[in-house]
Amino acid sequence: MSSSTPESPGRSRPVVSNQSGPHPGLAARIARCRAHVHRRPLPAHARAPLAILDAAIAAHAGPVVLDSGCGTGESSLALAAQHPAALVIGIDKSAARLARAARLPPHPRVRFMRTRLEDAWHHARAEAWPVAAHYLLYPNPWPKQHQLARRWHAQAAFADLIALGGWLELRTNWAVYAAEFALALGYWGVHAADAEDLPPGLPLSRFEAKYRASGQRLHRVVVALDLLR
Repeated sequence: MSSSTPESPGRSRPVVSNQSGPHPGLAARIARCRAHVHRRPLPAHARAPLAILDAAIAAHAGPVVLDSGCGTGESSLALAAQHPAALVIGIDKSAARLARAARLPPHPRVRFMRTRLEDAWHHARAEAWPVAAHYLLYPNPWPKQHQLARRWHAQAAFADLIALGGWLELRTNWAVYAAEFALALGYWGVHAADAEDLPPGLPLSRFEAKYRASGQRLHRVVVALDLLR
């Protein structure tokens, strides 16, 4: 989960929730989402920046990696190193966080875009972006039980996320979110591996490093969507 205020390593607080397991209403919520196609029109302010990305993708003529909820951008640079043939697109709705991303050393294969994730996913699906990998790193967990509908896997936009294909990886510091995400993929008709502990390795961002330093248990869900079509 991104934040515009840096914290010292080891001071991150674990997620606190009145929900101890997957939400009992998750299946019903997703059934309602599947019955209603995501039809939100693309906002006017997003059209020109997305058109610029369309042109960059066409010029790149190679795979695309999405860093959805990229925050201050460190993860996008790390993903560019992990995917040397890909154009990495970091997306976030926060102007403050992306302003900090703009101060990072420029990278020829990294672009940042300010827009709502659901708008970017819908556009990327419509334009058939060649998504090879898609990362959701520590999204806002919306941990209160009544906030289920605000979690990505319980929204109609999840259909666009799935349709983008590629290697999908969620990382979270809340076990319930990971468990729900894995269940939701099944409810949306996708077979996925169960949620698992994040293996040791170099953190993709300062926030991931902060969570590890504070002793939190980290979780992930990974699925190769293209292999399931």
